[in-house]
Amino acid sequence: MIQVAVDAMGGDHAPGEIVAGAVMAVNARQDIRVMLVGKQDAVSAALSGHTYNREQIEVVHASEVIETEEPPVNAIRKKKDSSIVVGMNLVKKGGADAFVSAGSSGAILVGGQVLVGRLKGVERPPLAPLIPTETGVSLLIDCGANVDARPSHLVQFARMGSIYMEHVMGVKRPRVAIVNIGAEEEKGNALVKETFPLLKACEDINFTGSIEAREIPHGGADVVVSEAFVGNVILKLYEGVGATLISKVKQGMMTDLRSKLGALLVKPALKETLKSFDASRYGGAPLLGLNGLVVKTHGNSKRAEVCNSIIQCVTFKEQEINEKIKKSLFPQE
Repeated sequence: MIQVAVDAMGGDHAPGEIVAGAVMAVNARQDIRVMLVGKQDAVSAALSGHTYNREQIEVVHASEVIETEEPPVNAIRKKKDSSIVVGMNLVKKGGADAFVSAGSSGAILVGGQVLVGRLKGVERPPLAPLIPTETGVSLLIDCGANVDARPSHLVQFARMGSIYMEHVMGVKRPRVAIVNIGAEEEKGNALVKETFPLLKACEDINFTGSIEAREIPHGGADVVVSEAFVGNVILKLYEGVGATLISKVKQGMMTDLRSKLGALLVKPALKETLKSFDASRYGGAPLLGLNGLVVKTHGNSKRAEVCNSIIQCVTFKEQEINEKIKKSLFPQE
């Protein structure tokens, strides 16, 4: 049974939606046991209205909460009994196989490196969310952890992302591309120009060259490599345009009687199409390259995304992704 520690106090809708997501996960899978980490009274109260197998959910008390606006390093150092620190220590000490949180991104990034620790030889752990595309999904790596990355970091990101897509998502020989302002090899900033030949020389990945941002939604690559500043801009713009487009489509369908009648006819097909572009169905973003699994979900995550983030931990653990990353990056050890 996979043991997943969940930060019950993290996110805009905690603890209610976090707890509901945990219940959804254990009701869907009998091979998952969830430890809800947070203030005992609040978490127990949120659990009281749900039906679930009592053996699959445990409440682990943590008296403190790290708020989003707190400086991450100080928060991790001073709030030893916070839900994030207690949850990550469960992973560090082997009490849990994974930790899932919708809480402070900074605290999760710092805690992941300081408490859980990096795999030996991993220079920087990247955040790697799955994003929906016309042909399925792509892995965007890095989307927020390393804004001042070096070429060697991006090479490791590409290799870790390739392993993830092949073994978690089942994509054989995933296409790896680096985000650029043009398809030509000579284009880009200094970081891209220096990284490109290094990726080209990697025999263990299927490097296809540069990818422009407009090709990402079309599924132009399975693994999209960038440093965190660019990756985060792509991710947030992706989410914003998607939400705006959906809103405008719904608005347009309600303008008059004719459009309302038309909406009734296209609603089933449109609903299915929009569902395929719902990023929440793929769970959160794993912080790759750590000694244990840490998954960051959106701060505004509701129960479905929390549930999917918990369930994705099962595949990660079963496929031994950390072991495969270590073997790929450092085969001589």
